[in-house]
Amino acid sequence: MSTIEEIASVLKNSKRAVIFTHMRPDGDTLGCGMALHRALSLCGIQSEVVNEGEVPARFGFLEGLGEIKTAPSMDADTFVAVDASDPARLGMLETVFRAGAKKKTTVNIDHHISNTMYARYNFVRTCASNAENVLAVILAMGVTPDRAVYEFLLLGMVTDSGNFTHGDVNGETLRAAAMAVDGGADLGRISYEGMRKQSKARAQLYAETVSHLRYLLDDKLAVAIVTAEQLKRFGLGSDATEGIVDFALTVECVEVSVCLLEVKRGQYKVSLRSKGKVNVNDVARTFGGGGHVLASGCMIFGELEEAVDRLRYAVWQHAGDL
Repeated sequence: MSTIEEIASVLKNSKRAVIFTHMRPDGDTLGCGMALHRALSLCGIQSEVVNEGEVPARFGFLEGLGEIKTAPSMDADTFVAVDASDPARLGMLETVFRAGAKKKTTVNIDHHISNTMYARYNFVRTCASNAENVLAVILAMGVTPDRAVYEFLLLGMVTDSGNFTHGDVNGETLRAAAMAVDGGADLGRISYEGMRKQSKARAQLYAETVSHLRYLLDDKLAVAIVTAEQLKRFGLGSDATEGIVDFALTVECVEVSVCLLEVKRGQYKVSLRSKGKVNVNDVARTFGGGGHVLASGCMIFGELEEAVDRLRYAVWQHAGDL
């Protein structure tokens, strides 16, 4: 694996860079991409951020996110992937990144334990948010971050750490956040706009979903289900389901929380969270996914009850003495 200094050197010596963020973007991948884009501009290096889809509306309060493109528009010599454990996480841009890898310098900056080390230069360090890694790289580049850089990074820290409540938050996370706040980032605004603000329709979806939680494995496993019909009825997109999986972990007896989002008939996007006794990265890998020990995701196919039963069994297999 490359060192932070090696990654910083590669970036500073690039002429033009395209920064790839993962599909179904969250605050961490977007914050990392935009912070690095801004840092490169402070070095006089041209760059752009790309994502295969649309930026969730709730992140629109930060200026600049509207500049993200759906495909590269420049002939860059460097491709950088942020917060993506493998190229498939880039969605339709996977083929662009892989094609570029044949003749361009590729960089992978990530924090997932399941990362496949797919670039020429890889820096993967597990931490609460990848924004912490990107901050370290930016500082190693010799860049003095401005307020914009710090606000993008703080967005990543806040959203991926669950407002600094997840079990992998440590002193380093809080020191990075303090640096961002000292640099002018508005923690209260970013926390509210990026995490807590919601529409009436989203509040109704949330209430309906958590009121129908299923408790399995002697109440150690909680399963939330969001159907395509619900999203249509409330007029919401899939991004409205962010955070639902975290609710069940507030229930005293629950050790693992799972949320199934119906993508289409017979296909479910699965989010998994753990209090620490179960490695949900191992559970997600059963279905071809991955992520972190405490937070992971995957796709599962089949009828709903079959999907729930397969997840129940997978959690039981990895539960140990739970």
